[in-house]
Amino acid sequence: MVQPALRAQIAIGETTVTYLPDGEGWLNPAAFFPSSVPGGWATHTEFLDERGWFPVSIGSFLIRAGGRSVLVDLGLGNVDFAIPDVASFKAGALVRNLAAEGLSPTDVDAVVYTHLHHDHVGWTSDVAPGPHFPDGREVNGLTFRAARHLVSEAEWRHWEGRGTFPGPDSKAVQDPLGGVIGFVTDGEEIAPGVRILSTPGHTPGHSSLIVTDPSGADGRRLIVLGDIMHCQVQITQSHWTCVFDDDPEQGLRTRARLLEELGDGNTILAGGHFAGHVFGRVVPPVLRRAWAAGPDAEANPRVGHGRSAATVR
Repeated sequence: MVQPALRAQIAIGETTVTYLPDGEGWLNPAAFFPSSVPGGWATHTEFLDERGWFPVSIGSFLIRAGGRSVLVDLGLGNVDFAIPDVASFKAGALVRNLAAEGLSPTDVDAVVYTHLHHDHVGWTSDVAPGPHFPDGREVNGLTFRAARHLVSEAEWRHWEGRGTFPGPDSKAVQDPLGGVIGFVTDGEEIAPGVRILSTPGHTPGHSSLIVTDPSGADGRRLIVLGDIMHCQVQITQSHWTCVFDDDPEQGLRTRARLLEELGDGNTILAGGHFAGHVFGRVVPPVLRRAWAAGPDAEANPRVGHGRSAATVR
């Protein structure tokens, strides 16, 4: 069956986008995608384990553009916990995988949050907020102390003063960020060729990112999805909504609008929760849309297959 994704990298011109795994989750479809059962997974059984649960990858995207290093989302942090009959999570590898790229936390120029759910903010401080935190541990500051920390203002205001799971814990996330958080807006460029795309629905201020080649030599673009989709099955089952969607109908509209734009052959998706392969593209529909792992799945069958890291140019 499909497993959580390993490290992978692609290049858009001279810009590289690298998926850095932090950990993984295993989710009960009936709890997470209520509209997907019964029967919705019948043609997607490769994603299900013996219990009928499906895996999600959890990590961060490292974008290196114009001499700058940007992290998109911060995983779960060093945690290992389960929510009975709903999900299990285990993580803690992000900083090690960052080191494998030759970077320390002080080398990161900016952290951009697509949104502030617990599985996207885990390395914000030196304490990973799980559902049982606070538990007596002291928080000693930000992990990426030299970096700008950026999020949409709508997202920050939505969670401000609400330190409840699955949102950002006040002690481990909101308080350390309070004096440093910066706000980004739709279309804003945060690094050469890296722009914010407003994609609300999953949360009120949810953002995605568009990565292009600043020189224009490479005509492709890459979209870091955030949680517009949690698994590639949602490309064909785009009506499935997540139990944690703040506004499911708005999320459906956002997903539908994006999917309509993705059959051009020049757009690569980066799905941070996608199992198996986080990079791929949407095949234009004949009878229905499909997922092709890797930005050039037909031309380069090595990409997106197997369990090893893939570098695509």
